[in-house]
Amino acid sequence: MKKYVLVGAGNRGVYAYAIPMVKNYSDYVSLSGVYDVNPKRATLVSEITGAHIPVYDDFEKMLDEVKPDSVIVVCRDCDHDYYIIKAMEKGCDVISEKPLTTTFEKALAIKEAKDKYKKDLIVTFNLRFQPFFRQIKELIKSGEIGDILSIHYEWMLNTSHGADYFRRWHRERKNSGSLLIHKSTHHFDLANWFLEEDPVAVNAFGTRRFYGAQREEKSERCLTCPYKDTCEFYFDIEASDNDRRLYYECEDADGYFRDKCVFSDEIDIEDSLSVSVEYSGGAIMSYSLTAHSPYEGLNISINGTKARMEIKKTFKKIDGYSENAEESITVFTRDGKAKKIPVVESTSEGHGGADEKLRDMLFKEKTDDPLCQMADLRAGVMSIAIGMASNISLKEKRRVLIKEFLKDI
Repeated sequence: MKKYVLVGAGNRGVYAYAIPMVKNYSDYVSLSGVYDVNPKRATLVSEITGAHIPVYDDFEKMLDEVKPDSVIVVCRDCDHDYYIIKAMEKGCDVISEKPLTTTFEKALAIKEAKDKYKKDLIVTFNLRFQPFFRQIKELIKSGEIGDILSIHYEWMLNTSHGADYFRRWHRERKNSGSLLIHKSTHHFDLANWFLEEDPVAVNAFGTRRFYGAQREEKSERCLTCPYKDTCEFYFDIEASDNDRRLYYECEDADGYFRDKCVFSDEIDIEDSLSVSVEYSGGAIMSYSLTAHSPYEGLNISINGTKARMEIKKTFKKIDGYSENAEESITVFTRDGKAKKIPVVESTSEGHGGADEKLRDMLFKEKTDDPLCQMADLRAGVMSIAIGMASNISLKEKRRVLIKEFLKDI
């Protein structure tokens, strides 16, 4: 039985890893230690899981005492590199939540450590495991649309999900690398996975005109805000047991507020983004991300030599538009015909059932992976390379070549 330790006891660490590992995978793995920069939050893991999991206030001490086979990294994006590299130095394999890291320099340092210590590194792109996206990958692999020529890719975050990135630590570029890295790494990885090509050049544009310093009526946080009774973005941190226990009741240990104002001057990331990407095989992609849409969903059009595939997905019911969340795949052939593809059913749990399938492959050590759903270091780097190059493009107002920073990945 393999021993694992967990770095990061926030919602993702607890509910995507700790609880399932204890309740559903105890025949395969042992969660043998937990560390978080907030010791109160780390201590809650044992209580929430109902298992006695040793809590450590020092990461290296945990590695030295537990001697785990693998370390699961689920902390702030900007800190991934430290824990990944230190784990490898101590002889551990690593499972890292996306994104792998936030800068080219950190990505290269992780690659150097992997080359030196020869340890395994998995980056968990759960969307690869969602039945809907797996079906799209299978259709592409089957030759349904021929060779891919271009992708038009739009992702919309609504003002519940999207706003949440602007009240948490993600709102500062130094922590998350911006939405281009923290959020879009999911989307860029899907495109890279569909294409099986590398991004080579990027040009990006972005603005922040919805969140940030757009209102005079604001405060440091929602809980104590004098405008909370009238603000449509009010977030009640005490309404959810998870948020109350893991964040509000742990604030005195590290001073982190989970409910900061989405109109704060502190925010320095964009809320509307447009990116053009050129790929090694000649395909091109136009991508946009909107973090303030009235509804949550995506539109992807993939143009191939044989046909065009149009993919649509809405994540929640929209009054006046649809009775339920919708998924559709339509293939338009060169002879002017349209074919609706029956969509395989997803579940309502864990990113449409993706998290469970991902955990099965992680912890039951399934080796059959015909679609390459399990992402390695290279896939992790290629997904964030688009976001990191986009950040440079935004800053320097120019087309950025990936090889300027990654010569041998």
